[in-house]
Amino acid sequence: MNTEIANSDWFKSTFSETTHCVEVAWLPEGGVGVRDSKNPGGPALVFTGAEWSAFTSGVKAEEFDRTA
Repeated sequence: MNTEIANSDWFKSTFSETTHCVEVAWLPEGGVGVRDSKNPGGPALVFTGAEWSAFTSGVKAEEFDRTA
């Protein structure tokens, strides 16, 4: 994991009730890191600010809800 990601401040949703969940970090160059809290030294996904905004907008608009 690169230093920018490793040294970032990671946080979990306030709705999280366990220690095993997804963590997010705001990265210095405007990106967003996403990782598994069970493996903080492992791989992380990195999104641009625009990609993260599109994803969170889709979640809020219920675009990912399953009907089946």
